[in-house]
Amino acid sequence: MAAAATFGFLHPLIRKPLVPPLYILPLPTQPHAKTHPRSLPLLFLLPRRRRGGPIAALPNTTSSSTNASASPTYDVREAEAAVADLLREGGASADDAAAIAARAPAYAAMLADGVRELDELGLWASWSSGASARLGLSGVVEMEMGRLGFRRKVYLMGRSRPDHDVVPLLESLGVRLSSAKLIAPYVASAGLTVLIDRVKFLKEMLFSSSDYAILIGRNAKRMMTYLSIPADDALQSTLSFFEKMEARYGGVSMLGHGDMSFPYLIESFPMLLLCSEDNHLEPLVDFLEHIGIPKPKIASVLLLFPPIILSDVENDIKPRIREWEKAGIEHDYITRMLLKYPWILSTSVIENYSKMLLFFNQKGISSTVLAIAVKSWPHILGSSSKRMNSVLELFRVLGISKKMVVPVITSSPQLLLRKPDQFMQNVLFFREMGVDKKTTGKILCRSPEIFASNVDNTLKKKIDFLINFGVSKHHLPRIIRKYPELLLLDLNCTLLPRINYLLEMGLSKKDLCSMISRFSPLLGYSIELVMKPKLEFLLRTMKKPLKAVVEYPRYFSYSLEGKIKPRFWLLQSRNIDCTLTEMLAKNDELFAEEYLELGGLLEKPVQSSIGG
Repeated sequence: MAAAATFGFLHPLIRKPLVPPLYILPLPTQPHAKTHPRSLPLLFLLPRRRRGGPIAALPNTTSSSTNASASPTYDVREAEAAVADLLREGGASADDAAAIAARAPAYAAMLADGVRELDELGLWASWSSGASARLGLSGVVEMEMGRLGFRRKVYLMGRSRPDHDVVPLLESLGVRLSSAKLIAPYVASAGLTVLIDRVKFLKEMLFSSSDYAILIGRNAKRMMTYLSIPADDALQSTLSFFEKMEARYGGVSMLGHGDMSFPYLIESFPMLLLCSEDNHLEPLVDFLEHIGIPKPKIASVLLLFPPIILSDVENDIKPRIREWEKAGIEHDYITRMLLKYPWILSTSVIENYSKMLLFFNQKGISSTVLAIAVKSWPHILGSSSKRMNSVLELFRVLGISKKMVVPVITSSPQLLLRKPDQFMQNVLFFREMGVDKKTTGKILCRSPEIFASNVDNTLKKKIDFLINFGVSKHHLPRIIRKYPELLLLDLNCTLLPRINYLLEMGLSKKDLCSMISRFSPLLGYSIELVMKPKLEFLLRTMKKPLKAVVEYPRYFSYSLEGKIKPRFWLLQSRNIDCTLTEMLAKNDELFAEEYLELGGLLEKPVQSSIGG
């Protein structure tokens, strides 16, 4: 049976939510139902752990068949072999037992220390009288333990302990020995062989592909950063798991790497080991695929919100999806939101959406606007109304009307996640450049994504690039006012290639600086779609010098087929020679009046756009 159905769950000590919460920790009183383990796969490959102190060892070693001398020998390999014996006795294959024992040094050291202490104090008789019942050796109180070899003593010491095979398995996964001893009583009833198979299944399910490991880590960091609402039990457990990862090398960026994150996943959610493959895990994966989650990305959803793995599809997950459907979110968008923000299945997030609707209604903003925003950036579902209100207040200070707030939010909903001090850094960036408040507000309306960008890593880099290239600081305010989107262009993939192309065509740095200062959208045009065909027509067909575009860089803004070619062919047919400014700057009526002496032009003007 699925773990969610087999075990009772701890209910949160809070008021009953609108939808049932995802529960995390089951009570350890009921045994696991699976009793028919599958055949074991090949070698149980697990990361070697380096925790646990070494076992005291002397140069000479003895085998388990050799009687202990007056000065016993403690050998690391003998202790490891004894642990392997315990694991084989528990049902593990020889290969799995050897691999697990090799990666459980702290457990072996603990048993060896117990043996050494009893040897030194001569307390084997008292120990064996208590251990005989546990070991099934009734009637053999005087076991002559002193005559047994070290390996045999370690083996018997291990057999006398509860969960003697599960603890080394957990340590071999990377779980700390102290945590392994706490977790073992909860999961031991499943049986060693079942747990070995289950660990392999979980690792395959969560870490079989490394293609999305970097994205998983980035999204985990983003989800933690932007959460500003109270967390329910499921979210709190997830945050605790992320915090454990953050405290280690690489932080949550290593979430998609099994060797790093799997131990902390098991420590945070030990009941994963009680989820049946056949009755719970495989049906969960099938359901996620059925609703549209690509199989390679299922691991991302589960790692970013592990309580989903413990949840029942029918009783927990489907009701939450229906909540979003009732809110008017289409099924396809729910799937996309789940991929970007698995916390949409959290009770806290679902309830916060109702609060956000109320907040938007109070601000006079349509609920449709909120729906559009959460479809694009579901992370705002974890944002409190207080944080969003502080951002909207800053919009008001910049002169953004209620009417203009709507396109700003729908085009860049991530602005609602910004902290006031972060938003003000972007405002101050423009102020330091000499851009006044009113113009800054206009830039916000025209290109809101700029205000969601990092000042140092994105905005200032573009300004520094222009200055280093030779553009005068005096011209920067005008450049940004005319084409603020320049601040969002990729430095290496967009700006540099376009500038290098124009330099290769024969323009000097001085010419380019002059062109950029007078017409900054120049750097927004595609090389292949705009610059190259228009320059070729200018040089080869129109037979004009390259200097012509230096004098009139706005040439690149006009449609080649809709305006440049028709006017050129018309002027050429009348043997009229004129500059680019004279040919293109006039509207159709003035152009016709001056060159055709007609009331209008046959061709309608075509509005040009960046990259068109």
